[in-house]
Amino acid sequence: MVTEIFNPILKDRLTQMRRKDTPSNFFRQAVEDIATFMIYEVAKNFKVKEIEIETPITKCKAQILDEDFVIVTILRAGLGMVSGALKVLPDAAVGFIGLVRDETTHKPIEYYKKLPPNISSKKVIVVDPMLATGGSSSAALQMLKNDGAKDIIFICIISAPEGIKKISEDHPEIPIYTAAIDDHLNENAYIVPGLGDAGDRIFDTL
Repeated sequence: MVTEIFNPILKDRLTQMRRKDTPSNFFRQAVEDIATFMIYEVAKNFKVKEIEIETPITKCKAQILDEDFVIVTILRAGLGMVSGALKVLPDAAVGFIGLVRDETTHKPIEYYKKLPPNISSKKVIVVDPMLATGGSSSAALQMLKNDGAKDIIFICIISAPEGIKKISEDHPEIPIYTAAIDDHLNENAYIVPGLGDAGDRIFDTL
């Protein structure tokens, strides 16, 4: 299932990201802002439980989140979304999966993985700005499944139809949330119109 999130502020930040002359500091801030907005939207489906609290006036019933969360970032570009996600879920643990794309075959190569313990009992939110071919994202999701994760959500900022198709075929039970579904991939497997290489633009390594 794919959900494209519509929000005027989110779209404004996305436009900043797409502009080729946007400097890295503004690009990074836009990534962080969008991650925050998207977590808020996704949170509409989170579980809550009722508790009793005491206000300065009286006791009353209230609700709190009833799930433990893990934010998993796909290195390196996904790092730009972590701080935004933690603004909404400050108690979440953070996991890291390092994958690099072979520029010839466009296949993912794993080079690092560090995940919190007991991931099978937690809601896992995977963040990565770009869903292009879907190869790296699908590989990361499979790695999480292999480690026991059962409740997984995938959040990206920009997606291509090819990547959505890949994830939907490989992991049909995992919902995809995106801020924009772009047109297609070019011959170099970059999203069109896209925004270029998100990692390079976040960390100013162009």
